Amino acid sequence: MRTIGFRVKSGHAVAVVLEGSAESPRAVARHLVQLCDPEVAETRQPYHDGFYRTEENASEIARRVKIVKRCAKKSVDALVQGGRSRFSVRIDGAENRDLTPGLHAALVVGSVIDPATVGNPHIRAHAHEGRLFRTVLEEALRSRGIECDVIVEKQLPDRAAADLRRSRAAIARTVATFGKVLGGPWRADEKAAATAAWLALR
Repeated sequence: MRTIGFRVKSGHAVAVVLEGSAESPRAVARHLVQLCDPEVAETRQPYHDGFYRTEENASEIARRVKIVKRCAKKSVDALVQGGRSRFSVRIDGAENRDLTPGLHAALVVGSVIDPATVGNPHIRAHAHEGRLFRTVLEEALRSRGIECDVIVEKQLPDRAAADLRRSRAAIARTVATFGKVLGGPWRADEKAAATAAWLALR
């Protein structure tokens, strides 16, 4: 079985692909998945209007969101069809394989808070963006028949320990070996994505 874990950020997601079983996971690939258009800088933070300012123009936000949705679909299509990009690292002949059959995905996010409940306009803009990038990635995956699970990052360690029935230390050691296989950088985002992919293994 093959799974993919994502750590969703503003404008992109770090993705790690694993295969095997929960008892014996193997690292396959690491990717940077674009969820915005690098040529349209404002799509990285579509609810902002520069530094610490919120975008108030609804039609401008709608234009940016449309671009984000298009970019997310394009990136997911390329990813699951085995397309190579300069942001990808693969091992064990994993190139040019369609990942779709039987693929499960898990998304690690900072929060699932409803932006409408946030009083501060600047924090609300960040909440809108968090929800946007999470949902466009989830929708792009589901449109290809890929099951998704969403996990809040602060809940990930306890969830992993409970579901994988291993100590946090044991999980950390295994995740560290994935980084050695795939190579650097192997930071918190890659570790979270790898842990999510491991949880998705059935």
